[in-house]
Amino acid sequence: MTTANNGSGELYPLIEQLSDYGSEFDTEGEDAVNGILSKFDLTGAKTLVLESIEDGPASSSVAHVPRSSQTSEDYGLSHNTENLAENEKEHPESVEQIPEAEDTRSPLERFRLPPKKPLSVTDLVSPAWCELQYWYTLTKHGKKQQTPAMKQGSRIHKVLEEQIHIAVPVDVQTKEDAWGLKFWNVIQGLRTLRATGITRELEIWGLVDGEVINGVIDELSFDGPEDFKEEKPLLPDGYQMSLEDWAKFQKPPPKSTRNSQGERQLYISDVKTRRSLTLPNGSSLRPTIMQLMLYRKLFEDIALGRLNPSSIFARYNLDPEANFSDEFIAQMGNLNFTLDDEPSQPGSSNLSIPGDTLSEILEHANLLSLWPLMIQEYSKTVSGPASISNTLRAEFRNSEDGSIIGSKIFRYDELSLYRYTEDTMDWWKGQRLAKGVDIEEAFKCRFCEFAEGCSWRIEQDDKAVQRARSKRHSMSKT
Repeated sequence: MTTANNGSGELYPLIEQLSDYGSEFDTEGEDAVNGILSKFDLTGAKTLVLESIEDGPASSSVAHVPRSSQTSEDYGLSHNTENLAENEKEHPESVEQIPEAEDTRSPLERFRLPPKKPLSVTDLVSPAWCELQYWYTLTKHGKKQQTPAMKQGSRIHKVLEEQIHIAVPVDVQTKEDAWGLKFWNVIQGLRTLRATGITRELEIWGLVDGEVINGVIDELSFDGPEDFKEEKPLLPDGYQMSLEDWAKFQKPPPKSTRNSQGERQLYISDVKTRRSLTLPNGSSLRPTIMQLMLYRKLFEDIALGRLNPSSIFARYNLDPEANFSDEFIAQMGNLNFTLDDEPSQPGSSNLSIPGDTLSEILEHANLLSLWPLMIQEYSKTVSGPASISNTLRAEFRNSEDGSIIGSKIFRYDELSLYRYTEDTMDWWKGQRLAKGVDIEEAFKCRFCEFAEGCSWRIEQDDKAVQRARSKRHSMSKT
């Protein structure tokens, strides 16, 4: 690992500056963050969200309602302190006390098969920093550990989300209720997007190499990034790009927010928090690039109806034909989703979020009937692949106060994503061992908690000793 200056002379480990792939919300210092972020506030609608879905019968979840129709005081806005990035609230898992040498199961079998949670976007992009580090993290902790910087970053994410949504507690009685709320959050998020031009914290699901995966997109909007000063995308090490493809990436992305058919394009963005006031570069960006590309791929697949919901229902052990509980239907029916705001762009949409929520919920009273309604909302938002922009943006904010440091713009490349996920899934499925970083990225080891016993470092040390001995032997002969 290396360190970087935060502008005040203090040095921070680079690992503390990386994106908060897993983090917790807490309310300490939130007023200060709110004050800083208020200058970036948007006139948005606020919609429904579920903060915990797994193993959650008879628990309190959170819905989003339009900001324009209700205030936080109306429903007693609650700050849930256990919401993790990627919507991955992980229940404490006992880490298996089986010596690594005796356990021949793949990482997927050990950590991500039922009854444990499925793969997440975090699981697929974290190895882009260092596979061995993530492997050691899983075997020691069972999940990614939260640092103070990650927790502070999550407070900033929460404030940004609440610019668009109001969190409303909803009691769920069954797993099907919990998932029904998740689907409703997506439905209201897409309606808010069409009505106001922006939404945040949109959960997505998909399949990668036959395995169910989930994640949460930080932001979707119809406004294209203003800053297009960006270098070429960073591809995984060892992959070669054709001259034709390389030339394609040298061209600046179009500044128009409409595609060649004149349709408005949808832009996917992710917010990262850093303690350093400089933008990351090189290999430090690899996880972020792959994360954004994976978001776009999953979003396109579900938007165009390529995802069969039966795989989702089966993986989470859901009964899609089981009706939602009467308590859940009553709570949802009492929420007012009406949007009074005009669309953010004239003529962009004539949508208004339905006010007669009860009738709509009664008509879609189980997961099997609610899924097609969600896909219908996707269809209204996305007309085809060309309406989803290939321009992807990572916005970096100061983890201390939420101020914007800058952004990086990347372009989607499906081939590069396919090669990366294929290689990563080979490791998850046990078809190869975890790899350490290239020698040029050895700086990542400096603050790694597993550095002392890392097999990659030991191997590099052995190689260095062998090279030194070989050199001395050659010199003695000379």
